[in-house]
Amino acid sequence: MSRDFGHGPLNFGMMSPTIKGLILVNVIVFGLSMVVGGQFITLFGLIPAKVIHERLIWQPITYMFLHANLFHILFNLFALWMFGMPVESQWGPRQFLKYYMICGVGAGIVNVFLTPDSLSPIIGASGAIYGLLVAFAMLYPDAVVYLYFFFPIKAKHMAILFGLVEFFAGTSSSSPTVARFAHLAGMVIGYVYIKWWWTIKLKTVGFIKSMVSRPSDNDDSSFPRVAEPVPAAKKVSDEAVEVDRILDKILEKGEESLTDKERDVLRRQAKRPPEGHA
Repeated sequence: MSRDFGHGPLNFGMMSPTIKGLILVNVIVFGLSMVVGGQFITLFGLIPAKVIHERLIWQPITYMFLHANLFHILFNLFALWMFGMPVESQWGPRQFLKYYMICGVGAGIVNVFLTPDSLSPIIGASGAIYGLLVAFAMLYPDAVVYLYFFFPIKAKHMAILFGLVEFFAGTSSSSPTVARFAHLAGMVIGYVYIKWWWTIKLKTVGFIKSMVSRPSDNDDSSFPRVAEPVPAAKKVSDEAVEVDRILDKILEKGEESLTDKERDVLRRQAKRPPEGHA
């Protein structure tokens, strides 16, 4: 269910349970890494050679919750709050968490395939955070963000700028290429997921639901039916046609092309109970 959000002063109590849970996990894991020391990062950070040769297959997941220092974790958690709250308010906690993990784990897997013999540990949630930046830019392309707290820039332009910075920094011999391309991988994975996979899935689900709920012309079932008022039936039918049109628009132009009215139609459709359920 969608909810309103506002970026007022930082208030932990007003954060959604999903954002709050991710922040708590990151803080707890950061504290453990400070107590245990280097062995903790060796075991749970992302070391491609160990994933490949020693089968430490949990590392592409656990590396997301480790951070090098206080500034590193504060920056990532601030970005999680800043971009995560509006995205989660639109998608809901389940879809948001799924997307966050796909971007973060996907970026880790890209790390492994880029340098399978590397022994340098990679840590941090930046792959997932950069994926959230893309999602925010696609949902709110014209939202103004103050880059480094001083420079106003539209979200869509900021996403493009960050992508270019990560690409050129990654190809520079003086930059840590693998980490840079992990950030870029999080952005690319997020974009592909939103632009194609998610919209195709929505279209498929919508088509299946329309086929299942559509009465057959030859249906002579003797089961009693509850008649609906004609105006309500017509309204539902018209909205189903409108949903199909909106999904076609998403596939053709992307989710960011939707108007507020079209988003409201999709939200109402998502809240509608399946056939046969109260």
